[in-house]
Order: sequence, then C-alpha cells, then structure tokens
Amino acid sequence: MAEDDQRLLMLIDDEPAQCRLITALATREGWRTVIARDAETAIAMLGTRQGMQLDAIILDQWVPGDDACVLISELKSRRPALPILMLTASTSPLLAVEAMRAGASDYLIKPIAPDRLMQALRSATTDETLGDELAPLTEKMPSTPDFEAMIGAAPKFRKALAVAAKAARGHGPVLIEGESGTGKELLIRAIHAASPRAKSSLRFVNIGSVPVGSVESVLFGHEKGAFAGAFERQIGALQQCDGGTLVLDEIDRLPSPVQERLLESIQRGDVRPIGAKHSFRIDIRLIAASNQPLAGLVNEGFFLSELSDALSPVSAVLPPLRERTGDIQALSRHFLTRIGEQPGLRQLGITDGALALLAAYDWPGNVRQLQAVLFRAAVFCDGDALTADDFPQLVDMLGTDQSIEPSTPMQDSNGVMLYADDGNLRPLEEIEADVIRLAIGLYRGRMTEVARRLGIGRSTLYRKLSDLGIDNAA
Repeated sequence: MAEDDQRLLMLIDDEPAQCRLITALATREGWRTVIARDAETAIAMLGTRQGMQLDAIILDQWVPGDDACVLISELKSRRPALPILMLTASTSPLLAVEAMRAGASDYLIKPIAPDRLMQALRSATTDETLGDELAPLTEKMPSTPDFEAMIGAAPKFRKALAVAAKAARGHGPVLIEGESGTGKELLIRAIHAASPRAKSSLRFVNIGSVPVGSVESVLFGHEKGAFAGAFERQIGALQQCDGGTLVLDEIDRLPSPVQERLLESIQRGDVRPIGAKHSFRIDIRLIAASNQPLAGLVNEGFFLSELSDALSPVSAVLPPLRERTGDIQALSRHFLTRIGEQPGLRQLGITDGALALLAAYDWPGNVRQLQAVLFRAAVFCDGDALTADDFPQLVDMLGTDQSIEPSTPMQDSNGVMLYADDGNLRPLEEIEADVIRLAIGLYRGRMTEVARRLGIGRSTLYRKLSDLGIDNAA
C-alpha cells in the first residue's frame, strides 16, 4: 500500500513495548503510526503538516494520568472531527463516562486483544456504526450469575434456559451455541452457579485469543525443555481445573490437531502435558461455547465429528436478538437500571419511540451491542428518559418513522409466535406451550404465581407441563 493511501494514526504512549505492539497491529490494518511520548508533543504535532493528515488518535491514559480527560478535551477542541480512542487498564465506569463526555469515541481496556483494537480502528474511520464499543466495560458491570439474570420471554430463549437449567444439575459436558454477544458467558456462569461444582474453580479459556501454536500448551501444559522456548514447566488449563469446570470459549476455532488430542483426553479422563512421560487423571466438567453451529463445521470437515459428539450430550442454542425483538423492551429497561447504578450516571427511563427505534434495528452484535449502545446514550442524555434523538446513529440508518416494523413482524410484543412459517396459525397446543413457558420465565419459576396468573390450579399446571413436555425450568 502506498504511503499516501495509508491512514495516519497518532499514538500517545511512552511505553516502548506497547508502542511496538500497537504499531504492528495498526500496520496490519493499513495504518501508518506516529508516536508522541507526552501530551505536549501530541498537541504540538496537531499543528504540523503531518498532524493535519491524522485520521485517528490512540491515547494511553497512563501518559497524562489524572489529566487524561483534560487532554482529550484539548485535542477535540483543536480537531473536533478526529476520533480519539482511550487505552487504559482501568475498568472504572466513572472514567469511561468522563472520557466519553470529554470527547473520546471509544474506550479500550488493557491488555487489549488484537481483534478488538483493529475493530476499533475500523469503526473510527469508516461508516461502520454501532459496533461493540464499550462492550468490555459493560460486560464487567456487576451481574447475578444465575438464571434470574437472564432476561427474556421469547420461546427459543426460554427453551435454551430450560435446557441449561436442567443440565446444570449434572456433571457432563454442555455445549452452548449462539452468535457473539447473545449471552453465552452469562448462561455458562448461571450453569456453574447452579451446579454441584459451584464452589469449585471456574476457568475460561478463549481459544480464539490464544495464538494457534500455543493452544495445545495452554490446554495440556508442557514440561521444561519440551520444545524450543519451554524454559519452565507449565500446568495446562485441563489439569488446573481438576475438580472444577473448564470453559472452552470459541471452541469452533480449535486447531484440528488439538481437536484429536482433546477428544482422547475426554475419552480417557486424563491429560498428558507436552513432553511428559505419563498422564494425570483429571475430574473436570467441560462446557464449550461456539459462535458457529458445530454441526455445520463437522459437515464441512473443519471439526471432528467425534469431538462434537463428546462435547454436546447436552446443547443449548441462544437465539440472536433479531429473533427475539419482543425482549428488547425488557432488556433495555433492565440494562438502564444497571447502568444507572454506575458512578457518574443516573437512573433513566426510555420512551416508546426510542424502544420502537431499537426494535427496528437488527443488532448484529446482539444483546452485548444493545447494552453498549444504551450505555453511550445514557452518558450523553440530559433529560429524564432516553428518546429516539439519543440514538443518532440509528436515526441516520433507519430514519425517524416509528412505523418501521421489527425484523420478526409475526411475533407479538411478548415473544409468542401466532403464525407458522407458511402464514397459517400454529396449532393451539404449541401456542399454549409457549404461553406457559412465557409465564414461567416472567414469574421466575414461581409456579403458584404462574398458575394464578394463568387462571388455573397448580395441579392443572403440572399436568399441562407433563402433557406438553415442558420442563418446569422452562
């Protein structure tokens, strides 16, 4: 790529190793990087010919310290249209709020994953809107790790929760599938909290964030000298979680050779570190999460069929948000309550017009994206409730016509489908089953309340559960 075609990034950072890393990652994305070691140099550089060509700024909060927001304001006052991304080790919502109000367009938490950085740079200079900005921060907001924290009444969603709640009582492997941002981690934590191993260790290993050449060592461990660079013995995640639960996130990205080795470990119930002469017996519960359906990867030859079977004696599929638009109202109010509890923010309502706008968007980033977008809107809201005007990017994309229908127009506001795919009414038995699932979810499994609200006796309710094949965790 010619130098004139490259986008120019200013990195305000005084840590050499981090400068090298970010420069290398930015180069892969087509950026050329200039480095300012301190605030004074950065401000002076804005007035130079090179500074006038800048496309974005990354600011490490460590450089100006407590004055980071002051520096952001100064940079924005001189170059209002220039995107500024703040890099910080802090997960403080108050700092995020202050940085955004000062003019930061994104908030990156260290250590930053390469994919996250490149996504942030793409979003900063393209028309890519409503990405996962603030997702790492909003994910760290306190939440209850149980099924009570799973908000939604859509039948597919309630079915996934029912399967997970039943599986939680056992010890066997569980597979959770669903697009990124659908809530897989929250569901996994709920399973663990309700399981016999709740007081034992829970560890997440994100396969996608581990370099391909290191995945085997991370999972199985290695002995000192087992390969070049193995200067010390390392205990793998499988052995570390003995007695507890190991979550293999993004299992769909597990390299083929490691798939075969993991299958052997599951079948034998042991683990042998790289370079070791003997194996170690392990007693762990495996929970796998996948952004893609494993069945499809098996059919395409990218995933071992036997391993897929071993990981999924029980499987739950979380639907994307576009398939449960009836839940957007409840999710939005829930998130706004949690957001309002964060330092620097306050409790806000949300208007019907804003909810209609949210329901009209297809949410490629799913629930995680919805939470991040609400967080940003709450930061800048001056009123007592969010309106459609607080979501300018959505208005630009969808307009202000609130007659826009959600992506699933056959679904009513409570998430019960009345019509089949062919346009005909669904059988009454199926609709009744969905209504009962909806009531169980809405009243948090309090069966006496469910029966009262449905206008039937408890014995009748339990008979219907049996006749319709509904687990009472549904």
